[in-house]
Amino acid sequence: MHSQDNEQSAAPLPLAGVRVLDLSRVLAGPMCAMALADLGADVIKVEHPARGDDTRDWGIRIGTRNTSYFNSANRNKRSVTLDLQSEQGVALVRKLVAQSDVVIQNFKVGGAEKLGLGYEQLSEINPRIVYCSISGYSRSSPEAERPGYDLVVQGEAGVMATNGEAGQGPLKFGIAAVDMFTGMFSAQAILAALFARHTTGRGRHVQMALYDCGLMIPSYYGMEAMLRNAEQPKFGNAHPSIVPYGVFDAADGPLVITVGNNGQFQRFCREVICRPEWAEDERFATNTARATHRDVLLPELREVLRRFTRADLLARLNAAQIPCGEVLGMLEALQSERTAQAGLLHRFEDSEAGAQAVLAPPYAMDGERMPVRMPPPHMGEHTREVFRELLQLDDDAIAALRADGVI
Repeated sequence: MHSQDNEQSAAPLPLAGVRVLDLSRVLAGPMCAMALADLGADVIKVEHPARGDDTRDWGIRIGTRNTSYFNSANRNKRSVTLDLQSEQGVALVRKLVAQSDVVIQNFKVGGAEKLGLGYEQLSEINPRIVYCSISGYSRSSPEAERPGYDLVVQGEAGVMATNGEAGQGPLKFGIAAVDMFTGMFSAQAILAALFARHTTGRGRHVQMALYDCGLMIPSYYGMEAMLRNAEQPKFGNAHPSIVPYGVFDAADGPLVITVGNNGQFQRFCREVICRPEWAEDERFATNTARATHRDVLLPELREVLRRFTRADLLARLNAAQIPCGEVLGMLEALQSERTAQAGLLHRFEDSEAGAQAVLAPPYAMDGERMPVRMPPPHMGEHTREVFRELLQLDDDAIAALRADGVI
């Protein structure tokens, strides 16, 4: 593994010394690489010299080449530009591979091999390399060469069938859930391969597919579909197995109430909504019974809850130790005191766009949140730095690469 300075944290970051070459673009691969970067890895993002990552053109523009979408998946990385369609560009990548621990790519199946950047080709240069390929579908399936798109897989993997209210048609997640899950699963697999390398001395080829990861998302709900041998009904904001559980309206706004067990239901009836007779009703005595009789319980419960203000209900629920919370807008949540107290926003000054913010990593260890060491990079911001540091190229050589359109 390779050295990396870390002056911003007293304790070494978990992946300090690990170098990652991120050849991926859009979301699943970049999210995977960002997870490793957040944990301390030196992630070098390789982008096309003219267009960069596709997401530099998605979302709200920040400065000249960054966007809200790009910035969401690329903090803590260094950006270099290289034309991988040129022999010189591929040669430089191969030199970087020799000094790296991990490669992440999401080319179409067979695309990396055509460039000379496949796993077998790069493992000859560096047998210790952990190489992660992200594709749309399993590389062993007849669909291996199909391109993968989040929305398509949400449909094919049954994810859209779980969303929305009863009687509503297929509904996607509000965010690219398949891409994001794939990124996180990929990071987990890479960490396992790095751990195994300590014993074997060799890297591994981690092979991930959007469809495979998308099929994991329905989880227990998918298991129920197989046990029933039938499609599952939709429950919207409610829970298929736990009642009462969901979003409810108080007199002045919505809140979440999750009554997770029978003891909580007893307290809920007696101490929160002042309906002790419901606590004695056999139809509601157990969660299984409440789920069976949800059509009786929930309409009456909604009517009762509308008589309370949200603040009153939240106070009563918290006093009874029943999980609950406000339903906030996205901006409200980001600007909330809870977010600020947790240190989940990192503010920085962008040289082009002025004051900006990105989310901080969700990981905390030994009482410290993993830091945002570097804001999302401008396109090619670190090309000179990385090429001088790792490839020992001088300014004249770098200028020649730029003149040839390689960077």
